[in-house]
Amino acid sequence: MQPGKMKIINLTNAPKVPFNVDGREIFSSEKACVIHLCLKPGESVKKHSNPFDVFFYVLKGSGILEAEAEPEELHENDATYVKANILRGWTNHKHEELKILAFKIF
Repeated sequence: MQPGKMKIINLTNAPKVPFNVDGREIFSSEKACVIHLCLKPGESVKKHSNPFDVFFYVLKGSGILEAEAEPEELHENDATYVKANILRGWTNHKHEELKILAFKIF
């Protein structure tokens, strides 16, 4: 990349992440990573834990985030933070796409 030249990433050229839903890595560095998730109606990301903190921001739709045993419905423009090693999972229980930005903080 040339000095001063911005690298433009969009969802068509962003690398796919190995999830069971459409996830695209739109930024990655040694300090953070940003994933764009798109869950179709009825899709979910199974509960899992990670060794890093995650900040979630709902771009479109609404869905259920289950962190530990606490399910919460998040809506468009809602955000939340989940600490490292906490079980978390998403479910799209509506009839429209759920789009989320997940900011992994290392």
